[in-house]
Amino acid sequence: MEKRKDINKNRGLKEYGNVEFADNVNNKYPIDTEEHIRAAWNYFHMPRDYDKYSTKDRKTITDRIIKAWKEKISKDGPPKAE
Repeated sequence: MEKRKDINKNRGLKEYGNVEFADNVNNKYPIDTEEHIRAAWNYFHMPRDYDKYSTKDRKTITDRIIKAWKEKISKDGPPKAE
């Protein structure tokens, strides 16, 4: 995962505490609760966020959100998961 220059990683820690993040380098997209997992899925897939990541990082983040979804919400995963 690449560190982004447009992100203050301390913001994520300040807002959410010591939780698991789908982007654990930049502390974005918390995946600790159902509400956060659903929000992570929706926000990450907005072009303004999604387009700032490399293809490799997009896959890593998507895989982490899907894994959390399957563990904490539904074994079927998010609606758009393949």
